[in-house]
Amino acid sequence: MRDDYVHGYSERERQRLGDQAASLAEILHHDTGFGAGERVLEAGCGVGSQTVTLAAASPETQFTSIDISEPSLAAARTAVAERGLTNVTFAHADIFDLPYADDSFDHVFICFVLEHMSDPAGTLAALLRVLRPGGSLTVIEGDHGSTFFSPDSDAARDAVRCLIEAQAAVGGDSLIGRRLYPVLCSAGLTDVLVSPRFVYVDNSRPQLEDGFTRNTFAAMVEGVRDQALSLGLIEPERFDQGVADLYAATGPEGTFCYTFFKGVGVKG
Repeated sequence: MRDDYVHGYSERERQRLGDQAASLAEILHHDTGFGAGERVLEAGCGVGSQTVTLAAASPETQFTSIDISEPSLAAARTAVAERGLTNVTFAHADIFDLPYADDSFDHVFICFVLEHMSDPAGTLAALLRVLRPGGSLTVIEGDHGSTFFSPDSDAARDAVRCLIEAQAAVGGDSLIGRRLYPVLCSAGLTDVLVSPRFVYVDNSRPQLEDGFTRNTFAAMVEGVRDQALSLGLIEPERFDQGVADLYAATGPEGTFCYTFFKGVGVKG
């Protein structure tokens, strides 16, 4: 499903994904909802960080959540069970070899998936095959190039650049958020609407400061240290200084800004 997941499958990554989902739920999902009896395919569900939000918000909707990683699916099943949710079925499956008939689902939902794919167009084509005509496709992606912060730091910007280039080295595109509209239109979707979801964090917003700036974004950058050094993208001291400066954006004088993009289109 994913050509190569740059962040890995460690316990720390599972926790990072959980922190991210919890801190961003309102920003990303306040307008996400599906109808009673409808069937939704969540492709690339990972550890279920988004699944629990989707299923809780639409309790009468039937979700089928798939991923290529068995350990991630095990974590997702646990997350759903712990919340007492009964409207999710999990399956081990690859987006490019979906075990479902054409037009099987009323809606398809993917979040932070296209950024990891070397063939976004092929990914969307595979998903649209199982989406019924008139059904909707919802895509949420970030854009690491949208990051800015205070205190500003050249070293921190270099460290963020390493994250972008490390992901590109394994076939991903962490800047895909800015291209979401043309990507969805090129897939043949109609009535495409893309909305930016701007995240602003300062010391008065401790949940976002911990959940997003510190435990999501800075931790994500820190997590590609080995890849960045092995690719020769940066010197160790420079990278470590950059990460320290990112964490400094969570201090009393710090602010942090990032933009996600949410796109919705209809299959003709």
